[in-house]
Amino acid sequence: MMLETSRIRAGRWEGIVVSPEEPTLEVVHLEQPLAGLEVAAQHQGKWRLSLPIPAEILSDGVQTFLLRDTGTGEVLGRFTIVTGVPLEDDIRAEVDLLRAELDLLKKAFRRHCVETEAKGEA
Repeated sequence: MMLETSRIRAGRWEGIVVSPEEPTLEVVHLEQPLAGLEVAAQHQGKWRLSLPIPAEILSDGVQTFLLRDTGTGEVLGRFTIVTGVPLEDDIRAEVDLLRAELDLLKKAFRRHCVETEAKGEA
């Protein structure tokens, strides 16, 4: 499964995912899944995604959103919204993205440790 295209239009994030079967996905902001993600079949294993971006989560600075598979936790794509003063030549967007990815890695590592420990006890 892979994210083919992505854009923001009229307050909605839109994307196309290629998958042989209907994907189970979520968009996460600050480790919180956002409600309203719509998944609609297109053609030849392509699925149209659409998500209204909640106005209440937008504020000055950098907001990073992750599209991930709910079954595996794999991040298929991301989008960033920068608001307020222009952040020209600023690395804040990159730092925010790295923090989000680090949080995902920490969760996956903790889950792996728990699963490995449970298998060792069996």
